[in-house]
Amino acid sequence: MSNWPAKKIRQTFLSFFESKQHRIVPSAPMVIKNDPTLMFTNAGMNPFKDLFLGLAPVEFPRVADTQKCLRVSGKHNDLEEVGHDTYHHTMFEMLGNWSFGDYFKEEAIAWAWELLTRVYGLEKDRLYVTVFEGDASEALEPDNEAREFWKTWVDEKRILNGNKKDNFWEMGSSGPCGPCSEIHIDLRNATERETIPGADLVNNDHPQVVEIWNLVFMEFNRKADGSLEPLPNKHVDTGMGFERLSMALQGKISNYDTDVFTPLLNKVTALTGIPYGESNSTDIAMRVIVDHVRAVAFAIADGQMPANNGAGYVIRRILRRAVRYGFTYLNKKEPFIGELTAVLSQEMGDSFPEIRAQADWVTRIIREEEASFLRTLGQGLGRIETMIEEMSTDTLDGAKAFELYDTFGFPPDLTRLILKEKGLHLDEEGFDKEMQQQKERSKAATKLTTDDWVVLEEHGGKEFLGYDQTQTESRIVRYRKASAGKKTFYQIVLNQTPFYPEGGGQVGDTGTLTSIHEKLHVINTVKENGLIVHICEQAPENPTAVFEAVINTTSRTHTAKNHTATHLLHQALREVLGEHVAQKGSLVHPDYLRFDFSHVAKMTTDEIQQ
Repeated sequence: MSNWPAKKIRQTFLSFFESKQHRIVPSAPMVIKNDPTLMFTNAGMNPFKDLFLGLAPVEFPRVADTQKCLRVSGKHNDLEEVGHDTYHHTMFEMLGNWSFGDYFKEEAIAWAWELLTRVYGLEKDRLYVTVFEGDASEALEPDNEAREFWKTWVDEKRILNGNKKDNFWEMGSSGPCGPCSEIHIDLRNATERETIPGADLVNNDHPQVVEIWNLVFMEFNRKADGSLEPLPNKHVDTGMGFERLSMALQGKISNYDTDVFTPLLNKVTALTGIPYGESNSTDIAMRVIVDHVRAVAFAIADGQMPANNGAGYVIRRILRRAVRYGFTYLNKKEPFIGELTAVLSQEMGDSFPEIRAQADWVTRIIREEEASFLRTLGQGLGRIETMIEEMSTDTLDGAKAFELYDTFGFPPDLTRLILKEKGLHLDEEGFDKEMQQQKERSKAATKLTTDDWVVLEEHGGKEFLGYDQTQTESRIVRYRKASAGKKTFYQIVLNQTPFYPEGGGQVGDTGTLTSIHEKLHVINTVKENGLIVHICEQAPENPTAVFEAVINTTSRTHTAKNHTATHLLHQALREVLGEHVAQKGSLVHPDYLRFDFSHVAKMTTDEIQQ
């Protein structure tokens, strides 16, 4: 074992910055719930965004942490490389130190060099640094200030210029940003280093000449229109890749050879009987699985269930990618990936207590997801093989790829991966067209067509009196004919009404509209553009008459009771099944209620009884 096991590397970083008066804070959740611009924490600075923008008070001007991050979509998308190389990951740890309007470039550079060379003992002649060379298109000057500070510690031949792509850090299309200095390490052997200088390989995707630390000097805010404005205060945001640092300190040439991953790989070997290092195809599969289980397990521990949309779909995609590699290359036809959660709990539970606290729960969810996908995976793989055999070009038709998605649950990136392994391509445009057509078909099935309103009075139609009254004297202010499918009905708007409109899963009131001439039966009440609309089976014969609007009070009372029952049911489900239970929809009807909720498995008889 190396003198630098992973747990010691992590703790040494935090202790070093604690000695520099930094407050050590826990990792924020990897799943972001309150920021519409981000699904996941994709960089160590995300939790501090409001501090950089001056939108929140700075409690501690110096902070250090290790932050769980996930990059699988959007600008920072590493999913395609994961498992195929030795240094890209979906979830990774970012060791970071932060200054919120306190120290700036000089201290950040000096401390980074001190930690890497004096404390961790990395060889200085293996390290290179980059500085921002400027960008004329945005009138950004070269970062000569950082260059001068680096010259105090580093031979000038090892200070390299970096372009905007590599040395101007941005969180996304908008938000805090600024020039940065990267620190790269050359892990090649002596012969290779003598043959080609490390400086020539920096930022050229060489697996053993890699960036390990990025010092970002936050000076600007990127606005929605693309322009830059200075931030109120200058900040430091650094991020060091924990997995790559472990590789450097443990003398390995792959992140997966460090003890960050070897306990997981050993567990996969125990579960499959296949040793790591036996063949390239099984090695890739094992790397994909141990990488992906970290992302999935920590996302679930942070409260994100696999689902069919949004952040939940990203997690489901990652897990299904891992399941397919296990199925195809490791011959695993039964769920097994969830068993790796126990290893994560043991290895990472000290630093991330949430995985230890929820290990059993996470294992259960992953196992259920695996089992669900495995039920269709074999059929789907058989179908795609047939499709490939029938191809007359090197591109799979988009409609066929959509069939795999719609029938077998294959995310398009999984289909793309299987095709790529055979040197083939996916008709992206055709797939997108099929997806859009399905959405349009779904809309058409419930499409409502209406005639123009017959307007009797310009104003009115929004006054609801039903909290206190069950009947009112009302006038029709507008009405129109409508149809859905083969059914025709009439929409009527009153100047005032006791009818409660459908909303939040609760059905609308029913009742009658009665004048001296006629009686109209209200079969539902809805809301449209703020107007309360009464749905009737027949048209008003004398629309200018005064009507007595009367609700069905028996129906209203039963509906109200069932509404209360949905809240009681939700609470009971949380008590019996766990706090993770979240409402996904409901129907409140006078005769019954339906409550949709998220859970990982079919409820047992005992759970239902409770």
